Amino acid sequence: MAGDNELPTLRSLEKPEKLEDLLKEDRGDDCLPCKVVGGGAFLGLAAYSYISGQSQLQQQRAKILASGSRFGMRSRSLGITGISLALAWLGIWRLAK
Repeated sequence: MAGDNELPTLRSLEKPEKLEDLLKEDRGDDCLPCKVVGGGAFLGLAAYSYISGQSQLQQQRAKILASGSRFGMRSRSLGITGISLALAWLGIWRLAK
Protein backbone atom coordinates (compact mmCIF):
# COMPACT_ATOMS: atom_id res chain seq x y z
CA MET A 1 0.00 0.00 0.00
CA ALA A 2 2.79 2.41 0.75
CA GLY A 3 5.03 1.24 -2.13
CA ASP A 4 3.46 3.03 -5.12
CA ASN A 5 1.96 6.02 -3.35
CA GLU A 6 5.00 7.20 -1.44
CA LEU A 7 5.40 10.93 -1.11
CA PRO A 8 8.63 12.39 -2.51
CA THR A 9 11.19 13.53 0.00
CA LEU A 10 11.90 17.20 0.51
CA ARG A 11 15.46 16.68 -0.75
CA SER A 12 14.21 15.24 -4.08
CA LEU A 13 11.80 18.15 -4.52
CA GLU A 14 14.50 20.76 -3.91
CA LYS A 15 16.79 19.35 -6.61
CA PRO A 16 15.89 20.90 -10.00
CA GLU A 17 15.30 18.54 -12.90
CA LYS A 18 17.50 18.71 -15.97
CA LEU A 19 16.00 20.69 -18.85
CA GLU A 20 17.02 18.06 -21.40
CA ASP A 21 15.15 15.36 -19.48
CA LEU A 22 12.03 17.50 -19.23
CA LEU A 23 12.11 18.26 -22.96
CA LYS A 24 12.50 14.56 -23.79
CA GLU A 25 9.49 13.71 -21.63
CA ASP A 26 7.42 16.52 -23.14
CA ARG A 27 8.23 15.58 -26.74
CA GLY A 28 5.83 12.65 -26.80
CA ASP A 29 5.48 9.98 -29.44
CA ASP A 30 5.08 11.03 -33.02
CA CYS A 31 4.65 8.40 -35.70
CA LEU A 32 6.22 8.64 -39.14
CA PRO A 33 2.88 8.90 -41.01
CA CYS A 34 1.90 11.82 -38.76
CA LYS A 35 5.14 13.61 -39.64
CA VAL A 36 4.71 12.96 -43.36
CA VAL A 37 1.10 14.14 -43.42
CA GLY A 38 1.84 17.21 -41.31
CA GLY A 39 4.95 18.17 -43.24
CA GLY A 40 3.24 17.51 -46.56
CA ALA A 41 0.32 19.68 -45.55
CA PHE A 42 2.61 22.62 -44.79
CA LEU A 43 4.59 22.14 -47.99
CA GLY A 44 1.40 21.89 -50.04
CA LEU A 45 0.04 25.00 -48.38
CA ALA A 46 3.28 26.82 -49.16
CA ALA A 47 3.07 25.88 -52.83
CA TYR A 48 -0.63 26.80 -53.05
CA SER A 49 -0.04 30.10 -51.28
CA TYR A 50 2.78 31.06 -53.63
CA ILE A 51 1.07 30.02 -56.87
CA SER A 52 -2.36 31.45 -56.08
CA GLY A 53 -0.90 34.59 -54.50
CA GLN A 54 1.28 35.41 -57.46
CA SER A 55 -1.60 34.65 -59.84
CA GLN A 56 -3.98 36.97 -58.00
CA LEU A 57 -1.28 39.62 -57.83
CA GLN A 58 -0.86 39.54 -61.60
CA GLN A 59 -4.65 39.70 -62.08
CA GLN A 60 -4.83 42.83 -59.93
CA ARG A 61 -1.67 44.42 -61.35
CA ALA A 62 -3.43 47.29 -63.15
CA LYS A 63 -5.52 48.21 -60.08
CA ILE A 64 -2.50 48.11 -57.79
CA LEU A 65 -0.40 50.32 -60.05
CA ALA A 66 -3.30 52.74 -60.57
CA SER A 67 -4.02 53.04 -56.85
CA GLY A 68 -0.77 54.85 -56.11
CA SER A 69 -0.26 52.87 -52.91
CA ARG A 70 3.19 52.94 -51.36
CA PHE A 71 3.06 49.13 -51.37
CA GLY A 72 3.73 48.34 -55.00
CA MET A 73 4.10 45.09 -56.84
CA ARG A 74 7.56 44.28 -55.51
CA SER A 75 6.66 44.55 -51.81
CA ARG A 76 3.46 42.55 -52.28
CA SER A 77 5.32 39.87 -54.19
CA LEU A 78 7.96 39.72 -51.45
CA GLY A 79 5.20 39.35 -48.86
CA ILE A 80 3.67 36.41 -50.70
CA THR A 81 7.10 34.83 -51.14
CA GLY A 82 7.92 35.35 -47.46
CA ILE A 83 4.71 33.70 -46.29
CA SER A 84 5.31 30.79 -48.65
CA LEU A 85 8.88 30.35 -47.46
CA ALA A 86 7.75 30.40 -43.83
CA LEU A 87 5.16 27.70 -44.52
CA ALA A 88 7.74 25.63 -46.42
CA TRP A 89 10.16 25.96 -43.48
CA LEU A 90 7.44 24.74 -41.11
CA GLY A 91 6.88 21.75 -43.38
CA ILE A 92 10.57 20.87 -43.47
CA TRP A 93 10.86 21.35 -39.71
CA ARG A 94 7.82 19.13 -39.18
CA LEU A 95 9.36 16.40 -41.32
CA ALA A 96 12.72 16.62 -39.54
CA LYS A 97 11.54 16.73 -35.91
